[in-house]
Amino acid sequence: MTPQIFFRTVAIAEAITWTLLLTGMFLKYIAEVGDWGVAIGGGIHGFVFLVYAVSVVFVGVNQRWRIGTIIVGLFSAVIPYATIPFDIWADRTGRLAGGWRREATDHPRDGSFVNVTLRFVLRHPVIVGAIVAVGVVVVFSALLVIGPPGGKA
Repeated sequence: MTPQIFFRTVAIAEAITWTLLLTGMFLKYIAEVGDWGVAIGGGIHGFVFLVYAVSVVFVGVNQRWRIGTIIVGLFSAVIPYATIPFDIWADRTGRLAGGWRREATDHPRDGSFVNVTLRFVLRHPVIVGAIVAVGVVVVFSALLVIGPPGGKA
């Protein structure tokens, strides 16, 4: 799977989960059928939002995006459906072209901690994937315990 396909998949998933959350909010606040839709849609959206944030940073480092591009990518998840136009823009401007950088090159930044870590992750995806999965579950569980922004209505 190329960075372009990986990023597009996660960007589309993030947009789809916006639909789940917005539908849940409609059911809660307009149809007044309870908050179960927000609980389900919000939980799924929150999880995919975190996955998208990690993927922006991961792909951004791999593709050597400027920090501003990474920040715009992260911000695109906050606006409903904005991950799709960001993905299209990144693809059209060549920011998703190429493969994964598993080996060091003579690029000046390749010796940095971030780039060495990236290459380690790319060479050991199963081990790192398991560690990341556990980390995401821990963060997601903590967020569920804390509750929704603004508390319960």
